[in-house]
Amino acid sequence: MVSKKLAIEVLNEALATGADYAEIFYEDSRAQSLSIENGKVETSTSNSMNGVGLRLLKENQCVYGYTNDLTKKGLISLAQSLRSSFKGERKITVEKLEMIRCKNRNPVINSYDNVSREEKIALIREGTDAIAELKDPRIVRYIGGFGSNHRFVAVFNSKGKWFKRDTEFGRLHYAVVVANENGFETGFEGPGCQQDISYYRTKVSPREKALKAAKTALLMLDAKECPSGKMPVVIGNGWGGVLFHESCGHPLESSAVSRGLSCFTGKDGDMIASPVVSAVDDSTIPNGWGSIDIDDEGNLGEKRLLIKNGKLVNYMIDDFNGRRMNKGGNGSCRRQNYKYCPTSRMSNTYICNGKSTPEEIIKATKLGLYAVSFNGGSVDPTTGEFNFGCSEAYIIRDGKVCEPVKGATLIGRGDEILKKIDMVGNDLALAEGMCGAASGSIRTSVGQPTLRVSEITVGGRGGELK
Repeated sequence: MVSKKLAIEVLNEALATGADYAEIFYEDSRAQSLSIENGKVETSTSNSMNGVGLRLLKENQCVYGYTNDLTKKGLISLAQSLRSSFKGERKITVEKLEMIRCKNRNPVINSYDNVSREEKIALIREGTDAIAELKDPRIVRYIGGFGSNHRFVAVFNSKGKWFKRDTEFGRLHYAVVVANENGFETGFEGPGCQQDISYYRTKVSPREKALKAAKTALLMLDAKECPSGKMPVVIGNGWGGVLFHESCGHPLESSAVSRGLSCFTGKDGDMIASPVVSAVDDSTIPNGWGSIDIDDEGNLGEKRLLIKNGKLVNYMIDDFNGRRMNKGGNGSCRRQNYKYCPTSRMSNTYICNGKSTPEEIIKATKLGLYAVSFNGGSVDPTTGEFNFGCSEAYIIRDGKVCEPVKGATLIGRGDEILKKIDMVGNDLALAEGMCGAASGSIRTSVGQPTLRVSEITVGGRGGELK
């Protein structure tokens, strides 16, 4: 741990050549992971991380460095190296540090550090044994795993503030690969939480998650190729929200908006979506996978309403990028660890509930695609252009979900798709994942209720939809 006395010395050393802000990010974390492949324990790893990141700002310039040498000499040396990027007179002197206190919405009662290896293996096996019991020769590989992380962070800055954060999270996951003469398919389920291991005993069934991954892969294996063309697409709740996360969420982060690299730059107050669409990024959900009580700049986590009845009302903003926007940070600044410079990132991002039921949405669709979940894709935040592959999809005929199809790809622009959402369901669900961007890979939840887009271009090798 870096003491307050040493932090003040390092901050003042860093500020000597005119930086207008300095920040020390200290981290001490421990991670553990276990995996079982085809019924046998394959890996058991643990690692720790201990170091400091130092960020200096001057107007719209930023320099960042890190070290795991936590001696006074090591930290002063880092400060002197970074301050050489600036030439000028000292603007700020730090005299004392006052602690910022915040509510802990994400307590872990029984630390993962105290959970035995055997108990974690037993948890994983509940799922892998269920897959083995299927005795399906098409299942060629199945992996179950569990990972946990205990992370302590302390941040000191030149505003004379400091705070600390102690978090723990765990994630259970199952991946299944199936194959036959038609090729191969994969299925994946990966629930996670900022709660102790009892969550996987009371709220999540490892057996059900593992079987869902296997059965979805098997179903898609024998599915016909998806037709192509422009058509209505119903997108399922939960994991369906990854489409909004990628195609619209990233372009609403100030790291893109402030530099004019987003299709939503300068559109505050504009109607960017259908009036039936409202969207939120919420850091305050208790024990939520992507929740944070306080961000990496010392701003308290918030429930940020981004889109209200189709109107753009807010962005996800960190203090540094907010300088270009004349706005303060709103609790959105995050990073993977001390080796990454922080920036604006999502937490738990979702489209809000609407007034329709999922059944009404399906029934109202004469002919189209039902995309239940996705297995990856790409987006250009500057234009909003995206393409996403569906991991589970079905054809809708005469208001009924019919045959499964594989190889479906959704192609479009995020800003255009938002305006074409014409029905939103009332079955909001969130799903846990990892999001990679400039400040590393962080925990985020995606989500939405079932919704319908009146028209999307669908790519597939199954010919015209009939």
